[in-house]
Amino acid sequence: MLVLPEVLTLREAGTTLNMLAQAMRADDAATLTIDASSLRSFDTAAVAVLLECRRLANAWHKGFDVRGAPPKLGELVRLYGVESLLAFAAPPHAAH
Repeated sequence: MLVLPEVLTLREAGTTLNMLAQAMRADDAATLTIDASSLRSFDTAAVAVLLECRRLANAWHKGFDVRGAPPKLGELVRLYGVESLLAFAAPPHAAH
């Protein structure tokens, strides 16, 4: 599982994406899973980074999953109309 940093704004986006892409290349799992639970400070660049990670996963014929996304990130995803591309896994306490 790949982990997003605590801060992911436009300033950190390039470095974060490079780090995630390197880790994804080394990950042999059928599904690339990103843990977003540590995100505390982020902007729309976080959505762009996740979309690029999804694109890379698709290019490598892998599934893509984001877990632990903060509610505010979900709001940004809906605002930009990309919720069909970035469907976040429900938090464990929401499962029935």
